[in-house]
Amino acid sequence: MLDSKMTEKENMLAGLPYDAWDEALLKDRMNAKAICHQFNLADPTKLDERMLILKGLLNIKDSAHMEPNFFCDYGYNIEIGSDFYSNHNLTIIDVCKVTIGDNVLIGPHVMISTGTHPLNPIERQSTEYGISIHIGDNVWIGGNVSILPGVTIGNNCVIGAGSVVTRDIPDNCVAVGNPCRVTKSIE
Repeated sequence: MLDSKMTEKENMLAGLPYDAWDEALLKDRMNAKAICHQFNLADPTKLDERMLILKGLLNIKDSAHMEPNFFCDYGYNIEIGSDFYSNHNLTIIDVCKVTIGDNVLIGPHVMISTGTHPLNPIERQSTEYGISIHIGDNVWIGGNVSILPGVTIGNNCVIGAGSVVTRDIPDNCVAVGNPCRVTKSIE
């Protein structure tokens, strides 16, 4: 049930059910899509100029490099640490906070999604909600990985290509599979 004392944006940011078609949220999403579109069409040889396009949308701590295409819902819920790299086709559904640490490498075709929907089909028609995601420092995420709502990936982890991360991964681990499971420790 929606909290009538809060705006839809406040509900969304709090991880509560919200109406995604709220006028203010729709405006925010269209702004993010326009900036992503501009970034995705920018001259690929002008690396610094291309990244400047995203600086006003994302919260980037320091140096970051992202290959096009990049897509997100809002942008303002994404915090990226220093020395970040993402390969082509990163999608971040950021209805709640997505925190990415320092020295993170992301392979191609990765999806990070805080957004989810009620199981009840009637509720699902009008509301959605989100659960924050945290990715630690020194993490390498392989290509075609999906990271689902509420997950925390610890520091110094490697997530194998094609994995679907449905639960937390502790520090210093290699984890792979669908669902993603720890296969060994990193010393």
